[in-house]
Amino acid sequence: MKVFAGSSNLPLAEKIALLLNLKMGEVELSRFPNGEARVWIKDKDVNSRAIVVQSFSNPPDGYVMEFLLMVDALKRMGVKKIIAVIPWLGYCVQDKVFRYGEPLSSKVIARILQAIRVSKIITLDLHNETIAGFFDMNFEHLRGRNVFIDYFKKEKSIDCIVSPDVGALKNATFYAQELGLPLTVINKKRDLSSGKVSIVGISEEIRGKSVLIPDDFVSTGGTLIQAAKFLKENGVKNVYAALTHHFYVPGVQEKIEASQLDALFVTDTIKKPDKDYKKLKIVSVAKLVANSIKLK
Repeated sequence: MKVFAGSSNLPLAEKIALLLNLKMGEVELSRFPNGEARVWIKDKDVNSRAIVVQSFSNPPDGYVMEFLLMVDALKRMGVKKIIAVIPWLGYCVQDKVFRYGEPLSSKVIARILQAIRVSKIITLDLHNETIAGFFDMNFEHLRGRNVFIDYFKKEKSIDCIVSPDVGALKNATFYAQELGLPLTVINKKRDLSSGKVSIVGISEEIRGKSVLIPDDFVSTGGTLIQAAKFLKENGVKNVYAALTHHFYVPGVQEKIEASQLDALFVTDTIKKPDKDYKKLKIVSVAKLVANSIKLK
């Protein structure tokens, strides 16, 4: 069995292959002059089983298409069982229909992935875990928080867990229980006329402590930056955040670097830019994914 990687996250695919003691398959990925994806599995020595790694990150449409073509190419070469590792399942944030005339985008992606008939899909931290119910197939939803909990158990640098809002309370409670730490919640209110959300307080006194804010992803960074500012103004010593997915929207990490957040811990579900950032800390999910494949 070999690991075949699309162009979205080659470094993670290579780490998974190394942990599983597997070789990387040779793939040539390019574009036709009209912009269409061109895929060529150059590896002639393919097994009846394969692993395909591709995050549906930016640009999601291009990476989805690239993934579909890779799977089809492998099947035409005789591969019978394909394990699809999709660390970030693009469109999973679009899990509701808010207005008449809108699609249920996450379900559309689920139908497309089922249509190509891979044997199994492994993904991490869906925005809404009920999305797993859209898949009538072998679907494994891993938790990125497990790698963070292992990391902070060793570091022992956190005094308290802070839930960024009531909606994230369930996940924050898990962190608090696993790390044996107290939990506090940031209380917010929304201006009914402008729609602007502001922080009005916290549920417990955490002055002088080092705190960790856990969540599933960072997109614009606005909420995180606002929370860090509020906590520092209220006497918190250090503010850290642990978020599974970082979308690396242009300019966002620069804003985080300039903010009062002391460090942002993310996983490698999405490939980081080549530029290094002082506050950005990467914790790999490769072992988590590899162990999931080993167990099956």
